[in-house]
Amino acid sequence: MSTHKRKPIIAGNWKMYKNITEAIKLTNGLKRQLYDIDYTDIVICPPFTAISEVAELIYETNIQLGAQNLHWEKEGAFTGEISAPMLKDAGCKYVIIGHSERRQFFGETNETVNKKIIAALNNNLAPIVCVGENLEQREKGMTFEVIKGHLQGAFNNIGAESAREIIIAYEPVWAIGTGKVATGEQAQEAHQYIRGWLRDSFGSDVSDAIRIQYGGSVKPDNISSLITEDDIDGALVGGASLKLDTFAAIILNSKRG
Repeated sequence: MSTHKRKPIIAGNWKMYKNITEAIKLTNGLKRQLYDIDYTDIVICPPFTAISEVAELIYETNIQLGAQNLHWEKEGAFTGEISAPMLKDAGCKYVIIGHSERRQFFGETNETVNKKIIAALNNNLAPIVCVGENLEQREKGMTFEVIKGHLQGAFNNIGAESAREIIIAYEPVWAIGTGKVATGEQAQEAHQYIRGWLRDSFGSDVSDAIRIQYGGSVKPDNISSLITEDDIDGALVGGASLKLDTFAAIILNSKRG
């Protein structure tokens, strides 16, 4: 099936950038530049401190709100953590789970990623689940093995109907913030593998419905070559989502032929 039946989704991951004033400025700029875009779902994921302010600004616009992480318990003595009901209450529709930086710096595992996905789904938050290999793993020819491990861990105990709600972000870790970009062919190869794994696990109806984003040094000048590939359904954008003109241009350039 051609991806052209799946609506692309471009999400901006602001990471640990932007105070509230800066977040408001960027959000207002995006509203002005993107108000009439309907061919791509647009999501922005500010830091927790700015979520409520941003939620008010984008209420009833074509821009949707996501968070960068969550805890799997709904409440409790977990100092410094944020739960799915809290995110939902603040206006979020999406949440990034298992980003490579969370795995690398904060000890996230396939098990914690799975618990977080289940918590998100139970609270009607759409998980954006990150999978992908680092440079050493790619050079050893382990790309598919690593992706498979991430997928198996993430989707453990999740049924086909719930799986449909999940967005997968393929992030070749070697291409994040390095300026190295997977070519359209390299990215498509990994996305095709992911789609195949989903088909084997959940059947073609579900695998055809799930959107798979590419993440890794996405820029205005490479998004159009990525988005034309059969199994690439958008992008998870890091650094380039922090600049108004750059992120807007990525979205404007993500229209399929």
